[in-house]
Amino acid sequence: MSKVVILCGSPSDKSRTDLVLKHVQFLLEKEGITVAYSSVVDFSPLDLVNSRYDSPDIDHLAQTIINADGVIIGSPVYKASYTGVLKTLIDLLPERILKGKPVFPVMVGGSGAHLLALDYALKPLITTLKGNPLQGIYILDSAIDKSNKRNPLTHIDSIQRLSEQVDGFVKSIKQLKQFTA
Repeated sequence: MSKVVILCGSPSDKSRTDLVLKHVQFLLEKEGITVAYSSVVDFSPLDLVNSRYDSPDIDHLAQTIINADGVIIGSPVYKASYTGVLKTLIDLLPERILKGKPVFPVMVGGSGAHLLALDYALKPLITTLKGNPLQGIYILDSAIDKSNKRNPLTHIDSIQRLSEQVDGFVKSIKQLKQFTA
């Protein structure tokens, strides 16, 4: 059975990014994949601000990622990039934490003008950590219904693109497991 870590970079526990990532979790679990969901809000602000590399919570996340077959990193767009708190958390993880793993980047933003944040901000971060970033998906806030927790996407185009991206992520994990078996 495959294991995936989802890391939500939204500092709000009721964000559109969180809704989309929880929907992705649901889709993966329907495929029989075990998902460990973490959010930046799950970590002590003192651990993050004081760069506590030895924090048990940070160490647990690192071990979970190391043992995972794939990782999904999601963030809202803040000032044309991912959130600062996501970067702070990632800075506390080992340098090559994503080595060889397929990583599915997800970003949610209020405008199509920030579409390139996926390619110019989040994917380079994934590459720096030695992960293999997949195409990823950018979803507009307007395509998300915050009142629908099970199926929050409202635009058929977003639903189809997300489904295709999740399918590609699952295939990447399976191919990697066959290759390393």
